[in-house]
Amino acid sequence: MYQRIRDLREDNDMTQEELAKALNMWLNTYRNYEVGNREPPFSFMVEVAKYFNVSLDYLAGLIQTPERLDRSKK
Repeated sequence: MYQRIRDLREDNDMTQEELAKALNMWLNTYRNYEVGNREPPFSFMVEVAKYFNVSLDYLAGLIQTPERLDRSKK
């Protein structure tokens, strides 16, 4: 999961600082989640999935491709 978060950030040419700011969190907290020093809460994973428009299954490693979410469906 940590690698997926980093890959998404890097694929979008973002620094850790930029993503932490976009997610409205402290940089050190974000860094600890990304390198696996701290277990991220579910709410963080939801915010990352929303931000990058990917499924939680992708972030959790249950699927291999980052399926984009169709936000038009309710």
